[in-house]
Amino acid sequence: MDQTERIINQSIKPEDFDKIKRYIIERVSNDIEVVSPTAILRKQAVVEVLDLAYEQTKLNLPKTIKEQLYREIFDELLGFGPIQPLLDDPSITEVMINGKEKVYVEQNGKLIKTNVHFSDDSQIIRLIERIIMPLGRRIDPDSPMVDARLPDGSRVNAIIPPVSIDGPSITIRKFQRGKLAIDQLVEIGSLSKFMAEFIRACVLSRFNIIISGGTGTGKTTLLNALSSFIPETERIVTIEDAAELMLEQEHVVRLETKPSNVEGLGSVTIRDLVRNALRMRPDRIVVGEVRGGESMDMLQSMNTGHDGSLTTLHANTPRDAISRLETMCMMSGLEMPLKVIRQQIAAAIDLIIQINREKDGTRKIVAITEVAGMEGDTVVLTDIFKFERTGVSQDGQVLGDLKPTGIRPLFSPRLDAHGYKLGPEVYGANINDMLNPLRRR
Repeated sequence: MDQTERIINQSIKPEDFDKIKRYIIERVSNDIEVVSPTAILRKQAVVEVLDLAYEQTKLNLPKTIKEQLYREIFDELLGFGPIQPLLDDPSITEVMINGKEKVYVEQNGKLIKTNVHFSDDSQIIRLIERIIMPLGRRIDPDSPMVDARLPDGSRVNAIIPPVSIDGPSITIRKFQRGKLAIDQLVEIGSLSKFMAEFIRACVLSRFNIIISGGTGTGKTTLLNALSSFIPETERIVTIEDAAELMLEQEHVVRLETKPSNVEGLGSVTIRDLVRNALRMRPDRIVVGEVRGGESMDMLQSMNTGHDGSLTTLHANTPRDAISRLETMCMMSGLEMPLKVIRQQIAAAIDLIIQINREKDGTRKIVAITEVAGMEGDTVVLTDIFKFERTGVSQDGQVLGDLKPTGIRPLFSPRLDAHGYKLGPEVYGANINDMLNPLRRR
């Protein structure tokens, strides 16, 4: 990573540079504590105290080295230390710290090891504490894992020894400020124009939709895009572990989970929020991700008049998504036969949108699948659109086509009833082939 590489002049060794930096940081930190500036004035105070501390060292560093020294000290005192340049880089979507010498990023869908490093494990732990302190969270050997959020909305997971054997680890999923619209997803090849038209009609017709995919496949991005189709006239309640959704509508109530306090009390879970949302007169419930017993509450709400719900879950195929839903419903604590759970799923869910991250880093909707009811003890799934892989190019790009399967979904009359009469070409019919027999006659 060019922007994170150090440019140390031959006149000063890297270890000497680090010693100077640590000395000045300690001086500035002590002086700032004495002054105790407000958050607004802190940056100005750091600048003034830093200039004074540098003058007192009697150093005369070259301009480039001094600029680098100041930048790294600012990052340490006002930002997030060595990883601040990574957080500032808009092309980086994820930052992973596996130890003091192992810092990776996801850039353009690919994992890359950076030249960023920490001086020791204690510096990483100090970074974790700086992140979680404003949120009232704690991390220590008795509570070695924590989820948090940066001021810009980025999600953070941190874990320390003894659970993390090789030292403290941090994973940061960066918050994407720019919301991708469905047209932009079409432009970058995540889905086709007909797929976008079909999904839009399904959202407006108040279908219950699940977005399924693995970690980092773009489920939340797609959920954001789908939510933009919800009419302004509807009351929307969003439920998330960490608030990431960016809904454009005015009438939105945003709910977020709350972890327990140091005594292990006071937590508010996704399930608690789903149950509470039902009492808030929602037109739509949008759940960032279902991962436990709340899935049963969500299914029951879908089956009792709260249609038009959107959510995501972790699964690799639409069939896996159904299996995962079954497992999560069993976690609800309700003693229900598997067949009854499957009937609940088949009655509640209309559509599963499967999104995958390909080997070349691109993210594509690989299947749009109708939940077509029950046949015996099995939930029937019908693919309406599918991504057909045709190979890999010489430069490693995955080749293929996003195609309709030619099957018209059973819920087509519901689309028609809401005024969305999609043409046969959306489902793969060739208009010319349909007209040729007429021309011959």
